[in-house]
Amino acid sequence: MRIAGLFSIVAALGLTNSAAIAAPSPLLAHWVQMAPGGGAEARVLLEGESCPPATIDGANVAMRLRAAPDKNFPVLLCAVTLPIGAKQASVLGENLPLPVSDPQRIVVLGDTGCRIKGSAVQACNDPAKWEFPGIAAAAAKLKPDLVIHVGDYLYREAPCPGVDSGCTGSPWGDNWNSWAADFFTPAAPLLAASAWVVVRGNHEECARSGPGWLRLLGPLAVNTTNCTAHIAPYAIPLKPMTLIVMDDANASDVLAPSDQVAVYRGDFEAIGKLGPAPSWLVMHRPIWGVLKGPMGMVLGGNSTMMAAVDSTGIASNIALLLAGHIHTFEAINYEKGAPPQILAGEGGDLLDPAPADLGGQSIGAMKIASGLSLPGYGFLLFTHAGNIWTIDVRAADGSHERTCQFASRRIVCAKK
Repeated sequence: MRIAGLFSIVAALGLTNSAAIAAPSPLLAHWVQMAPGGGAEARVLLEGESCPPATIDGANVAMRLRAAPDKNFPVLLCAVTLPIGAKQASVLGENLPLPVSDPQRIVVLGDTGCRIKGSAVQACNDPAKWEFPGIAAAAAKLKPDLVIHVGDYLYREAPCPGVDSGCTGSPWGDNWNSWAADFFTPAAPLLAASAWVVVRGNHEECARSGPGWLRLLGPLAVNTTNCTAHIAPYAIPLKPMTLIVMDDANASDVLAPSDQVAVYRGDFEAIGKLGPAPSWLVMHRPIWGVLKGPMGMVLGGNSTMMAAVDSTGIASNIALLLAGHIHTFEAINYEKGAPPQILAGEGGDLLDPAPADLGGQSIGAMKIASGLSLPGYGFLLFTHAGNIWTIDVRAADGSHERTCQFASRRIVCAKK
């Protein structure tokens, strides 16, 4: 059929408005992430052989090749650094969210993927049973200025075990199809809403999906020969506070290998020099998180991190600890002058049990002064007025569950 004839039919059907005949975007994913030092980088994924230009404040700017396609990732990954003060940016007609230096609304979430491994299998095809797509959509509606993901993006580590498992047809392994299914497709509305801070989780260690994370979301240049096992802490200066991002993906929870302890001891020493007070230390594995084990036993604490901290302490510039890894929400105040901790690991994967009242529990040599956990899936919205941060605990559908406030190195949560 000739093009003219096709448009005649389209016109006769009343489909000549641009929305009806608009071609789908050639971009498979697009997002902006904060970079070490406080800059921001836009990244796009697409099929093709060359990077498209970005349009920044009306001018075309060349994007650089971050990673060429290969057998596991047959997609082109391109990137461009956004200049400070840019007012508009887009790629192939898709607007890019610009970074906000003084974020007033911060979404925090983590542990978002859909688990397929061994006997632990989620119904990834059922949005009522894998909550992350709904969480991402609900969080995007709140129009955040910044999103912090505290790690663990890819949980599809094995083939779906059967047609009755609710995950039929799911991709698995460290490849583009799995990353698209577990993260980029469900996260799309939230990726379009604001710039992100991306933290490496233990699922992104080199033996799991580390190569894919380093390629797609890592802060370093892509190394296709060797997987970088550990990234040194780095700072993202913002006006309300400085975020210090720590890679503790390899920190063993149960053991405390001397080589790992030495690495994290060095990290904790470096953190004190990376940002002024108040700084927030953002990591995946919490130092003193809490779990409820068999027969109601209270477990927790990362043995490697505790061993590293016991000899160096946490630098005085750190006002708050943010982490995930334990699949629940926890707000904890510690004794011994340690900064308080927020856990936001309830973003999609199978949930972990924890005591509702955490006060009085001892985790290693640290004692919890006060704290609570809340069951269920969801995410957090941080807002601030002056020196007081309000932490709005949201359910998976975005509805309000609980309010906490953080100020002066202490968290206070309202009673239900």
